[in-house]
Amino acid sequence: MDSKGYLDMELLRFTTAGSVDDGKSTLIGRLLYDSKSIFEYQLEAVKQAAASRGNEEVNLALLTDGLRAEREQGITIDVAYRYFATPKRKFIIADTPGHIQYTRNMVTGASTADLAVILIDVRNGVVEQTVRHTCIANLLGIPFITVCVNKMDMVDFDQGRFDDICSQFTAMTHRLGIKSEVRFIPVSAKHGDNVVDRSERMPWYNGMSLLQLLESIPIGGAAASGAESQPLRLPVQYVIRPISDKFPDYRAYAGRMAGGALHVGDRIRVYPSGLTSTVTAIMQAEKALDEAHAPQSVSVLLEDDIDISRGDCIAGIDGLQPQVSQSLEAMCCWFGPDALQQGKRYIVKSAVSETVGMIKRVEYKLDVNTLTETAADTEVNMNDIARVQLRTANPMVVDSYPCNRTTGSLIIIDPDSFATVGAAMIV
Repeated sequence: MDSKGYLDMELLRFTTAGSVDDGKSTLIGRLLYDSKSIFEYQLEAVKQAAASRGNEEVNLALLTDGLRAEREQGITIDVAYRYFATPKRKFIIADTPGHIQYTRNMVTGASTADLAVILIDVRNGVVEQTVRHTCIANLLGIPFITVCVNKMDMVDFDQGRFDDICSQFTAMTHRLGIKSEVRFIPVSAKHGDNVVDRSERMPWYNGMSLLQLLESIPIGGAAASGAESQPLRLPVQYVIRPISDKFPDYRAYAGRMAGGALHVGDRIRVYPSGLTSTVTAIMQAEKALDEAHAPQSVSVLLEDDIDISRGDCIAGIDGLQPQVSQSLEAMCCWFGPDALQQGKRYIVKSAVSETVGMIKRVEYKLDVNTLTETAADTEVNMNDIARVQLRTANPMVVDSYPCNRTTGSLIIIDPDSFATVGAAMIV
């Protein structure tokens, strides 16, 4: 494929999750291998690693398990990002860990995903980690969940066992009120059945292979990558003001569009000031555009010389408007090794702006196994998810997370260590 065609292709971001040893890394390795998306030297390195460990077979999981501890233990610890493409679509894979102590890593990997691939070992069925990862996918607003019932070769490709697991999972989603659209695929990641190509060993399955589904699943919706259908949001990252004789009065506002579309002649409103103006030009580098769509990076020139600074947000004059507030409610996943401290000063950062704030109150902790709310327990430790009230020193321009993932999310930074200790989704 030519470079222009590649750049113009749709991008699907998806994450993998599941319990330990369900075969997540093997599935991704098989997907990369069978779709011819790895280089010869990568395959040769995996073969050498398998031989050095005395393994008789090539372990495709080593294509994604990059940390030394991961390879030694045969588990996933960190989020491994992999990139590949087919003639139909580009993909970014976030292979996330299955252990409960790495819940924060799963949240990180799934935060930008359009689809979650959840693996279930056909011999074990729906387990605690399955429920946890499904709840997190639902909390993060991932619109599609694909359940890969793996290791079908271990049960002689039995349709009855596959149907039982589908029933278990469906009952669980109904009980927990999961809103994502769910599809099921029986696979054998080790042997490649229904990963890239349809398997002849499961003639009773009439659906698509995993790759066929990934190539055809719609990209869109408020929480997905198809952000141009959302209300206009352009967080200002930089004010372009060259001081030169050639451009004596030039002033443009640059940023990456977080939602919606923008056209020359559109009326816009700037937040937090609320000032309005009209778009006179849209530039992408030195190229003038008649219109721009999320997630393009552009600079915008306005008819009026109004005060706009880094951290402001350009929105449409009509439609849903962002919220400007110093008091925010959010679902927060805690990353830090030290417990959350109510009343402590933290750095709160949104898509562009940054201010000082504090967590005034923990309303409840969320049990991600059952989605039940525990108000009595307000001690938030690493990997806990809680609903919190934040108070910031300066007003922040935000949306609700279901409306826009970019302007609806925050990170919380410890001012002493400058480590990111929390990620929050505006309620």
